[in-house]
Amino acid sequence: MKINFKSILTYVFFFALGAFFVWLSVKDINKKNWEDIKYAIAHGRKWIIIPVILMLLLAHYVRAIRWKLLMEPMGYKPSNFNSFAAVMIGYLVNMGVPRLGEVFKCTLLAKYEKVKFDKLIGTILVERAIDVICLLFIFLLAVFLQGDIFGQFMMEKLKEFFHDKTGSLSYTKLIIAAGAFIFLLLVFYIIIKRFGHIDIVSRIKVVIKNILHGLTSVQHLKKKKIFLFHTILMWSLYLFSTYAGLFALKETEHLGLAGAITVLAVGSVGMIITPNGIGAYQLMIAGLMVLYGLDEKTTGTASGWLLWSAQTFIILVGGLICFALISRYNKKRATLETT
Repeated sequence: MKINFKSILTYVFFFALGAFFVWLSVKDINKKNWEDIKYAIAHGRKWIIIPVILMLLLAHYVRAIRWKLLMEPMGYKPSNFNSFAAVMIGYLVNMGVPRLGEVFKCTLLAKYEKVKFDKLIGTILVERAIDVICLLFIFLLAVFLQGDIFGQFMMEKLKEFFHDKTGSLSYTKLIIAAGAFIFLLLVFYIIIKRFGHIDIVSRIKVVIKNILHGLTSVQHLKKKKIFLFHTILMWSLYLFSTYAGLFALKETEHLGLAGAITVLAVGSVGMIITPNGIGAYQLMIAGLMVLYGLDEKTTGTASGWLLWSAQTFIILVGGLICFALISRYNKKRATLETT
């Protein structure tokens, strides 16, 4: 068996990054703080975790149905279970190796539903593009509803990335980041354009063509309104699961729906930084709670870990169950089709 050192290094890097953020989120918590965290959780509404988990599970199912809608213009109609199982297993794989889950779920569906892998990648890109738009809308909503809180939080984070030691905006960093991105695009374009006769480049062009075909699937959707409905429903479930999660602790129940929107916006960034947001999610939620006048080391940490744990529980349990059932389901399905 050939060892893929690149995958191993990727896994080690992101695992180490996640561990680093976990350490950052707990390094300043003393014994008294830990006692306060335990007290807050012990006297919280632990039953709230049940509706939170149910809403998250439903959101993942809605995502799978929405994914199916993107495949229909290409003539693919996978089963609901295979689509849902692929989504859940993809999330599970992402916990270990970032973005590998997207490839894995396409491979899985291509195997059981006889669809083209390259075209599925295109639908994934469409999904991500739409999710970015939805997330931007959540950000704008957070700014509109809680500009004083959210604006202050974002300015502090931007300073860490694009400001120099004096606190001023570093145009050098901005130019370097933009220049590097444009340079990589130009190099890629030149290689595809000038070396298209080479076998490997030719194959890449075919892959890109299929991906673009998948990307255009949204233009040919016959059920655009249903697709929009599923998108709104999915993000609404994310929002209301966060809103319900804030009621788990008495210290955060007063934040309301506006607070939940802000937590969803900030938490989504944390989920992107590390695999499944481990460490980064808790750290960012704890930092956000400070702006609401809550203690970062106690209420902030407890809230971040509770919300993250519910999301992780669904992925671990749901992903493992789907992984165990998908092969059996398709064997039974194949038997029924042949009889």
